[in-house]
Amino acid sequence: MGECLCEFESRSGHHDETGLLCEPCLLSSAHMKTPKKRIEEAYRTLHETFGPQGWWPAGSRFEMAMGAILTQNTAWHNAELALPHLRANRVLSPSGIESTTQHRLQALVRPAGFPERKARTLLELAAAVSRTEGGWTGFLKLDGEHMREELLAVWGIGPETADAITLYAGGHPTFVIDKYTKRFAVRHGLAPRDARYERLRELFASSLDPDAALFGEYHALLVRLGKEFCRTVPRCRHCPLRGDLPDGEASAGRVRPSH
Repeated sequence: MGECLCEFESRSGHHDETGLLCEPCLLSSAHMKTPKKRIEEAYRTLHETFGPQGWWPAGSRFEMAMGAILTQNTAWHNAELALPHLRANRVLSPSGIESTTQHRLQALVRPAGFPERKARTLLELAAAVSRTEGGWTGFLKLDGEHMREELLAVWGIGPETADAITLYAGGHPTFVIDKYTKRFAVRHGLAPRDARYERLRELFASSLDPDAALFGEYHALLVRLGKEFCRTVPRCRHCPLRGDLPDGEASAGRVRPSH
């Protein structure tokens, strides 16, 4: 156990009944730690609080890749609504996509929103896979950086989607940065509000062991955190990571909304 930073005052009242630091001191001591240490500790706290999240739900690795595209700019629930239509029409493989017209594909993915855009991206992904020696099997054999580069070259796939596919479908340790991850990093003083995607990706990747299972679990836990506590209007008072917030914010329950 660390020592209270308010050591010049009476020690009574500065620890709770478990003997832990009082909250003001806990908040201050958190920011004497390195970002790496804080990111590691945040993972342990979230995992202890929420447990394993079991991401990514899919019947195959290509279905994972499709799910990453379908969930762009929408909730996962909406993406899930499109998958039964694709499954019933046998459009859950590169060859299945290529044998479907864009008009038909748009109708099948409509529940996920943005049907024209997502249908085109799925067709472009299937074409990219077909150009790869060995097809989808060959694509999965690419190293992580090469796979990510190939995905970024596909129309409609940006860094977040490319990293989600590389991580969950490819099994490579690349960290996915979404709005929940950035919100956590900014509010906890780990990154400035204008931090770019690559800077945030490097921040998390360099702070953790390069393990795909770990990266995938952490990303899922940050999504859970963002939905339950670190929302647009935050619920800091009962957040499991309130002790890591900047001084005074957690005890007052105040954090300026950040998207």
